[in-house]
Amino acid sequence: MSRIRSRNTTPELVVRSLIHRLGYRFRVHRRDLPGNPDVVFSSRQCVIFIDGCFWHGHECSIGHIPHSNSEYWKDKISRTQLRDSKNRRLLRKEGWRTLTVWECQVKNREKLTKKLQRFLENGTNTYGSKQKREAK
Repeated sequence: MSRIRSRNTTPELVVRSLIHRLGYRFRVHRRDLPGNPDVVFSSRQCVIFIDGCFWHGHECSIGHIPHSNSEYWKDKISRTQLRDSKNRRLLRKEGWRTLTVWECQVKNREKLTKKLQRFLENGTNTYGSKQKREAK
């Protein structure tokens, strides 16, 4: 696992490229914010997390739990999900809007571009949170 990159992954580079093409400027990996967000728009008070489906337990074809040593992976992914929700809650408490972009969403760039644009132009909503998904 030491060879797994946490920064500048392919999905992250794709998302950053799309955002840049939309004309937005940003900072990456601000360590002073909870969860060390992948993309930060300080002036807009919003952050974007680009999460790998496997490592963060997304319910898609990529985010499956391996059959070997499954208890270890269930515990590890569960801890990651708890840490993620805690960090997002802390950010929202501080007034930041959050968006989670999943690795599997990067494949459809047109749809992702629209999602990013809506998030960055919107002044109030939080996208990608559990509450928002349940409301749909």
